[in-house]
Amino acid sequence: MTTHRTRMPSEATGTPRKPVLRTALGILASATATHGTGRDDDIPLPRLPGFVESAFSPLAYDAARQCLTGRPGDGTRTAVALASLTGDTTTADLASRRMVSGRVHNPLLFMQATPNSVLGHISKEFGITGQMLSLSGIEDPVAELLAMAGLLLEDPELDRVLALGVELGGSERLARVHRELTADDGRPVPALPPTAGLAAAVLLGRPGTGAPVRVRSAEDRTDVASGTGTPGAARHHGSIQGLFDLAAAHRLLLRDGGSHLLPAEPPAGHEPAAFVLTTHPDAPGHALPGSNETEIHAHQ
Repeated sequence: MTTHRTRMPSEATGTPRKPVLRTALGILASATATHGTGRDDDIPLPRLPGFVESAFSPLAYDAARQCLTGRPGDGTRTAVALASLTGDTTTADLASRRMVSGRVHNPLLFMQATPNSVLGHISKEFGITGQMLSLSGIEDPVAELLAMAGLLLEDPELDRVLALGVELGGSERLARVHRELTADDGRPVPALPPTAGLAAAVLLGRPGTGAPVRVRSAEDRTDVASGTGTPGAARHHGSIQGLFDLAAAHRLLLRDGGSHLLPAEPPAGHEPAAFVLTTHPDAPGHALPGSNETEIHAHQ
């Protein structure tokens, strides 16, 4: 599913539009995993049977594993949504080069080039039988994934949604995609090394089901203006930096309590472009919501 940002009538008239989230969500767990980026917290690429060459699926699995083992639950009542602008370009490029050079086709590369193939591995290991979706959009994956989670959790047969975002380092294919996307708006082209990879995951549920942190859409533009600090630099299309920011805000709230503002790019037709995270008032050792509202930027 690809979403393109278009100007809506309400943007010209000022008529309020519906928020990304109709109701609040509970954050049960969050995790990040990076490889080959040069960051201090980079990890060796996890070994994942049946997946070779690319960091895409191993990092997606590692972020999912951290959430699902940190907060075990009923896999029959769990859904998964994976967001990635271009998917596993490393594997797709490798398969293309082999074909052009006349080498024998490798069916393993065809299998893992499908972005949701790793979801099958995750579902088998953790007994997940709920819906499994792959999303591709140029908007902020935070807004896309939270909106999808809110929609999925309207199903009474689901209790949890694992939201995943994955992004790989640069290749000529990826650079060309971004050059075309940024031709009209001037957004940056990602500068990750070719072998680098990023993944982030958030396990979401309904509020009041053991989730110590809640996330909701900011009610109006005054919520956005109330955050401290300065806005972050413009992000490239499909950047999963917002998921890293969400995970950082979640960790900080678990430690200190309070409330935090998370700016985001909304899906087309939605307002506002921000979320508010608050500590559940009954969470032991945490401050009351609203006592420490700041803006979070966990830069890659």
